[in-house]
Amino acid sequence: MVEAEAWDDEVGEVEVDEARETSADEPDDTGWKTSTAQMAGLSRLIRAGVWALVVSGPVLGTLAFLSASAPAQGATKPAPAATPASPVGPAGFAELFVSAYLQAGQGTERDLAPYYSGSLALAVKPGTRTATQSTVIASREVQPGYWSVTVAADVTAHDDKGKSKRLGVQYFRVGIQATGPAGAGGTAQNTTAGYAATSLPAQVAAPTALKPGALAYESDRGSSSSDPSVETARGFLAAYLTGTTELDRYTSPGTRLQPISPAPYAAVKVTGVQDDATSAGQQKVPADGTVLHQLVLVDATDQAGSPVSLSYALTLKSRAGRWEVASVDDAPAIRASSPPSAAPHTTTPSPDASTAVPSPSPSNS
Repeated sequence: MVEAEAWDDEVGEVEVDEARETSADEPDDTGWKTSTAQMAGLSRLIRAGVWALVVSGPVLGTLAFLSASAPAQGATKPAPAATPASPVGPAGFAELFVSAYLQAGQGTERDLAPYYSGSLALAVKPGTRTATQSTVIASREVQPGYWSVTVAADVTAHDDKGKSKRLGVQYFRVGIQATGPAGAGGTAQNTTAGYAATSLPAQVAAPTALKPGALAYESDRGSSSSDPSVETARGFLAAYLTGTTELDRYTSPGTRLQPISPAPYAAVKVTGVQDDATSAGQQKVPADGTVLHQLVLVDATDQAGSPVSLSYALTLKSRAGRWEVASVDDAPAIRASSPPSAAPHTTTPSPDASTAVPSPSPSNS
């Protein structure tokens, strides 16, 4: 009986195992057949795919970087911005030419050869006129490498007796051709700079005089005001121009201002103060951080005792119940939207005919 029961158990286990294998090979509810071998193969396939991605990651990243950094086929590179031509060289050459032209005369035409190579003969006596000072007031490139330059010259006439008479500021326009790079006013790179006048100067009318726009200082404090801001300006400018006291006692902390050295003046007198405060008087210093803009007029007496009129635009700030100078401004403040306007026309009297000096006139030779 025992053997029979053991046999029955073994047969039952075999049937159960066969049933399990059979059920594993049969389709499940989803229609897929699964088995232990199939699951193991699928697992190995997934692991192989993951390792393939891991190994190929650096390779794919390198390819992506190279493709991004490589220039696109057919893409056009932006053209470099053209360097604007500089007027400095032609302007300086024109100024030298005008000075030499005013002093030249009959027999000294060769003095103009470095500037103008045309054939000419001057009728005026050399040294009849000279430019005591000159400056360029306008320059314009009329063609690439070709400039129109206007020079203002303070001209003095000299007679045969050695007497001189100032003729005033006169204006001369010159055509200048330039070679060389754009920095020299030319158009050709990698070439030597050079200049040449295309003709003698042409004397022209003075530029239109302008009346400046309205300044931003609407309150007039006068010259003897006891206003604390005026007192600060008075003390600061005295220290700034004469060096008799330290500037630190009048300036805001951190302000870096140095007095003029050596001191050009022995004394300073304030003759007028204007500011942009809205109140009529500033007997009491306002809250800390309040800003005030001033225009201060002074008569400064030099070491020889001669008075010199000057004006200074200052910015003041309040701190601890006192005004302090925060800066000496670059220029007086003007009102917003206040452009300059044309000044009334005035005619400059011409010199007497007896003292007038003829201009050099060219003639072909």
